[in-house]
Amino acid sequence: MSTPNKDIEKVEVGLKWDPSPPGAPDHDLDIIAGTYTADSPYGSPAYLVHFDSRSPDGTINLDRDSRTGQGFGFDEVMTLELSRLSTAYARVVVGVVIQQRDGRKTFDDIPNTGVRVREGYTNLSEDDLSSVGDATAATVAEFVRDASGVWRFHGAVRGFDGDPASFTTAMGSRPTGA
Repeated sequence: MSTPNKDIEKVEVGLKWDPSPPGAPDHDLDIIAGTYTADSPYGSPAYLVHFDSRSPDGTINLDRDSRTGQGFGFDEVMTLELSRLSTAYARVVVGVVIQQRDGRKTFDDIPNTGVRVREGYTNLSEDDLSSVGDATAATVAEFVRDASGVWRFHGAVRGFDGDPASFTTAMGSRPTGA
């Protein structure tokens, strides 16, 4: 759909964290995106994008994946080309999840976490996830297509407690009070 309104077209979500101390199990965080159809904007996603996957149409890709947090700057990066996403999809939710292989870890257990959502050189949001420190996963961005076809950004961070599988089913739920 073509519109004269400027909207969000292509965004990048970056995630960073410090590696675990020597000899300790790795801190492994992942960016996950869920897409939701216009007919079913809440609940189970139409599809998920995470490590070892991409969207069926190539509009959402995990460009950089880290299992340790070692590196400079943002260790994981996901690109979302919302302007190319089919009109069948009306909502995309992006979250961060901590892998729980080596015992329960929360964001408080992982030093210097940070997530950034940007379009081009403009930061739409930045957060250190301290507001959800006792959570094992969090949604960090929501993009909603309005009736005119324009994508809108909502950057509220919402914490969840559970393993990665349970998070992917809960991340698209309707926020309390919505």
